Amino acid sequence: MAEPRIWTELLTYGLGVALSPIHIVLPLLLLLGGSPLRRGGLFVGGWLLTSALAVIGLLTLGHGLLLDMTHGSDHRTGLDLIGGGALIALGGRELIRGLLDDGAAPAWSGAVDRFAAMPLPLLLLISSVTEVISPDDLLLFAKSAALILAAQLPLQEEIACSIGFSTAATALLLVPFLAVLIGRERVLPLLQRGKTALLRRGELVVGSLSFGLGSYLGWQGIRGLMIN
Repeated sequence: MAEPRIWTELLTYGLGVALSPIHIVLPLLLLLGGSPLRRGGLFVGGWLLTSALAVIGLLTLGHGLLLDMTHGSDHRTGLDLIGGGALIALGGRELIRGLLDDGAAPAWSGAVDRFAAMPLPLLLLISSVTEVISPDDLLLFAKSAALILAAQLPLQEEIACSIGFSTAATALLLVPFLAVLIGRERVLPLLQRGKTALLRRGELVVGSLSFGLGSYLGWQGIRGLMIN
C-alpha cells in the first residue's frame, strides 16, 4: 500500500496543476455562459481524464525505459534540478509582473474569452493538448510519475495513485461546478467576482506557486546530489 508521504506529495503536485489561474478561469467562464452544467461538466471530466492518462502514460514509458527514480538517482536528481530551476525562473518572472502591474486584466484574458466561446469538442481537444504540453504541468506530471515509479507499487496501486493525482489536479475546477449544480443563481455573483480577481492577480498566484514548488524541487535535487 502506498505510504502517506507518497499521497501527500501526489496531492501537492496535483494542486500545483489545479492552482493555475488560466485553468480555473476557463471553467468559470463556461459556468457563467450558456448550458453551464453540460459544458462545465464535460470540461471538468475531460481535464480529469487527461491528467490521469498523462501520468499513466509517463508511468508506462518509465517502466519501459527501466528508469531508476529512487532518491539520489541520476534521473530523479536531474529532473528535480532542471524542473526546480525552470519553476523558480518562471515564478520570479510572474511575481515581478504581478508586483509591477496596475491591476488591469492580463493580455491573455481576451484569448481565454475567445477560447471559452469555441465549439465544445474543439475546446475539449485544445484544452487536453494544452494541459499535457504546458511546461509546468508536464513537470508536475513527470514528478508524480517519478514518485510512483520510485515506490515500486503494484499495478492496481499505481492506477489508484494516478487517479488520486488527477482528482487533486481537478479539485479547484470541480468546486465551482458543484456549486453551480447545487444552486446556480446564488453562486453566479461569486463566480463573477472570482473570475475578476483571478484575471487581475493571476501573476501573483502563478508566481508564488511556481517559486514555492521550484524551491522544493531544487532542495530535493541538492539532497540527491549529496546522496551521490
